[in-house]
Amino acid sequence: MQHVVVIGAGFGGLNAAKALAGSGVRVTVVDANNYHLFQPLLYQVAIAGLDDDNIAYPTRAILRRLPAVRFRLGRVERIDPVARRVTLADGAALDYDRLVLCAGAVTNTFGVPGADTNAFGLKHLHDADAVRQHLLRRFEAAAAEAAAGRDIGTAELSVAIVGGGPTGVELAGGMQELLSRVLRRDYPELPVQGATVTLVEATDRVLGTFAPSLSDHALRTLRRRSVQIELSASVARIDPGAVVLADGRRIEAGAIVWAAGVKAAPLAAASGLALGRGGRIVVDERLRVPEHPEISVVGDIAATPDGKGGVLPQVAQVAIQGGRYTGRAIAAEVAGRAAPPFRYRDKGSMATIGRRAAVSEFPFGLRLRGSIGWVAWLGLHLLYLIGFRNRLNVLVNWAWNYLTYDHGSRLLSGEPPA
Repeated sequence: MQHVVVIGAGFGGLNAAKALAGSGVRVTVVDANNYHLFQPLLYQVAIAGLDDDNIAYPTRAILRRLPAVRFRLGRVERIDPVARRVTLADGAALDYDRLVLCAGAVTNTFGVPGADTNAFGLKHLHDADAVRQHLLRRFEAAAAEAAAGRDIGTAELSVAIVGGGPTGVELAGGMQELLSRVLRRDYPELPVQGATVTLVEATDRVLGTFAPSLSDHALRTLRRRSVQIELSASVARIDPGAVVLADGRRIEAGAIVWAAGVKAAPLAAASGLALGRGGRIVVDERLRVPEHPEISVVGDIAATPDGKGGVLPQVAQVAIQGGRYTGRAIAAEVAGRAAPPFRYRDKGSMATIGRRAAVSEFPFGLRLRGSIGWVAWLGLHLLYLIGFRNRLNVLVNWAWNYLTYDHGSRLLSGEPPA
């Protein structure tokens, strides 16, 4: 049996493994974590709306019913395309006949000074935990200061978010609800009513990939909900406790989150394969590396052609469809059939702004906003969550948060985040 190694248990890797199951090949899925993370709801962990295990599901539980598919916990350090070998951090080596690389993306700070050290990213589960823990600890420290009779400024209770894409918009709306609906009641001794959530965007509108009408609707909704918006505002640097703009203005905040962009995972550069824009690995119309057709690259780490001379965006649907296609293509080739080129089908985009507010854009010009868009956003995210338990837990948590105006995941544990 041919051995197919799949690096990454995200959307792309899992869909590739499922498509390969029962196809007559042996599959090993490798990931540094033993769980699949549903990244679209990562911001909900950061705002204490959901627990970690609501959006993460054990990878072995997903794969255990798939024939000839096994999981290996480990961090890939090196890929040798000539020897067809993958080396893990513990020194173990996996030889492969076919390699499917789905290592995802990491936060891209674009070289802005201080962004790596003075702001939190939001790409991994530990990022979301760190944001939540940091914010809650800031409030507890401020409460202790207030109890000692010291005046507390509103800046140290405020939040600044850099990046007006879907992640930034969703986080800004959620943070505003957390401050005004939850923490204001939890800390009556603090001037929480004066704390602000500020969203900084370098372009002239938020949700730049959406239709202008939906972008304008999201902007109006955020402002109506008291989120401060700074458009056409380039960030010069991130100081401890402040975002410094190119025009010299300072936005003071106790918590700063960088949500301005992503880049291919470092494994792309370490692979020795040809790279394109954003450090993404160059692939052909069948998602294969031209110099090494036995290597397929899927999702955020791939410069997937869009058929128009450009590349597809780094979003979940590209990874899902690419993983499914790659698994089927390898199965077809093993059976002696030729696979057709990959064709991406755009299923639309969504972003929520908070309670009963979202924008949704679908093919053929269908656009939803407000409560209807919010219900569509809720339903689609529940549909794509893996595991019945996770779907039920998320649904119950959402219902509780909606009815009580409360967020239950406000526990402090472990050491304070850096």
